[in-house]
Amino acid sequence: MLAACDVRLTRGGRPVLAGASLALGPGDLVAVIGPNGAGKSSLLQVLSRALVPDRGEVTLDGRALADWHRAEIARRRAVLPQAPNVVFPFRVRDVVALGRSPHAGVSDRLSDRRVVESAMAETGVTHLADRLYATLSGGERQRVHLARVLAQVWVPPDDGSACYLLLDEPTNNLDLAHQHELLRQAHRFAASGGGVLAILHDPNLAAAYADRIAIVRDGQVVVDAAPETALQPATLSEVFGLPVEVIRPDGFARPLIVPAPATVGANALK
Repeated sequence: MLAACDVRLTRGGRPVLAGASLALGPGDLVAVIGPNGAGKSSLLQVLSRALVPDRGEVTLDGRALADWHRAEIARRRAVLPQAPNVVFPFRVRDVVALGRSPHAGVSDRLSDRRVVESAMAETGVTHLADRLYATLSGGERQRVHLARVLAQVWVPPDDGSACYLLLDEPTNNLDLAHQHELLRQAHRFAASGGGVLAILHDPNLAAAYADRIAIVRDGQVVVDAAPETALQPATLSEVFGLPVEVIRPDGFARPLIVPAPATVGANALK
């Protein structure tokens, strides 16, 4: 399990996490939602060890994250940041292969090559393998980086420990079909025994795919529950500052969030 307990963090003299706690276990797909500046990305960076909290504890399998060697952590968790980039003239296959870097000396080249090919197939970028990364669209680049982080944690450790994906706004630059495909891939990863944390802006995507939804506000996790429990109209309206309704149309297994009619005009929802 990857867990943050009562973490506090100040950046630039401003508190960005104020006692936030969140746990991600094997098989979990946790969506993190909240307004801009709430502390969502900071929480993800603390869980990834990119940031060290001022107070509180972050652990992986009960062991303080600071006690892990960086290569060990890199083989257990992979991070997709908001705006990944590659400045060298790499081809797509080479970018995806960067995900295997933490496995140097642990995995052989043939195994690494198979993982890279599998990750590209999973994310639908095999046909781009020989393209220069710089020539890709924003959406194609996002899918390539998803393949890279999948390649990083594709094969779990022999001791049965789980691997984790931390995705910071992974649906950025993706069209509607690819947004859903990415989250289906995240769901498959969790179903295989991994853990996924995804920061999302669209609560309907969170409702459709997440096992749990964590709502972050003012540096704290104010709700952490199943979608049906987390997505309450009063809570969402207060957190986002927009009156909303939560409905469940016929044929929908999960709740659907829409703006309250008065906020979008009398005819907008007709």
